[in-house]
Amino acid sequence: MATATKTDTKLQPLGDRVVVKPTPREEMTKSGIVLPDTAKEKPQEGLILAVGPGAFDTEGKRMAMDVKVGQKVLYGKYAGTEFKLDDEDLLIVSQKDILAVVAG
Repeated sequence: MATATKTDTKLQPLGDRVVVKPTPREEMTKSGIVLPDTAKEKPQEGLILAVGPGAFDTEGKRMAMDVKVGQKVLYGKYAGTEFKLDDEDLLIVSQKDILAVVAG
């Protein structure tokens, strides 16, 4: 049975959901042009802060999560739900919306 990982965040995601802190958006291009908020790309990379216990399979058994706290991940551009907690922008995504774990 999968168990949730203890985290520093006040959130404990449910099921196969994950709390991600998106990496900050680029403020300036490599050539030095400052980008306004409307021109910035939505981040697609972030750090996992909390992981849920996992979803249930068709037999009612809990499935283990493929990701863990502290991993850097890539997720779909419009995946998840954005919210603010303690002046910090966070994102809750389903494990299926995580595309890859960044090695390093």
